Amino acid sequence: MMREISQEQMKEWTDDFKASLARPLSTRWDYCFIYTYKPVYDDAPYRSFETLKDYRQWCEDHLPGWLGYGQNL
Repeated sequence: MMREISQEQMKEWTDDFKASLARPLSTRWDYCFIYTYKPVYDDAPYRSFETLKDYRQWCEDHLPGWLGYGQNL
């Protein structure tokens, strides 16, 4: 079920979109990536695994389910 979008809300979105288009590409590029800390996953500089199966098992065993890396979502 979709809710109705008011004209005021639509104008606000349009104004925001137009303002973002006026920014230089380098600024828009900086804004497009948002870093979110992922517990356990981000705590080591790198990890390597022999197989994809090993990686998936490590994710299942070590990462919180809300990160979405588990097999049983």
